[in-house]
Amino acid sequence: MTVKQISVFLENKPGKLADFTDILSRNNIDMRALSLAEAEDFGIVRIIVDDIYNASTVLKDEGYVFSITKVLAVAIPDEPGGLSRVIRTLGDKGVNVEYMYAFITRKKGLAYMIFRVEDNQKAAEVLKANGIKPVCQDELSEL
Repeated sequence: MTVKQISVFLENKPGKLADFTDILSRNNIDMRALSLAEAEDFGIVRIIVDDIYNASTVLKDEGYVFSITKVLAVAIPDEPGGLSRVIRTLGDKGVNVEYMYAFITRKKGLAYMIFRVEDNQKAAEVLKANGIKPVCQDELSEL
């Protein structure tokens, strides 16, 4: 139960992020999550979209350098301690979280997070065994 994350390398210059988001907008690509990490000369934009094929085709045609990585999208009760429970569950079973970021949905009562871990299958099994629901790629359009 994973979703596909697109990591795009962008020059760290004014307007480059706007150019990137304009391309997504013009091609009706709906971002569900976004994370931006920067370095001195470049940035890495990580996005989750509901149509990975269309997004990757558009980005390739536009000349962007990118990679696709499987990550976990997890539904978490939107309440104090909800995230802590997930992180504790993973840590107690030896699953290290490499990075994470929030995931936007239209559903109320749940928060969604993207988790990058070394072993997606192990993490998904640990979470499911503890009543925590990972989301699969096909479910993105329903959220």
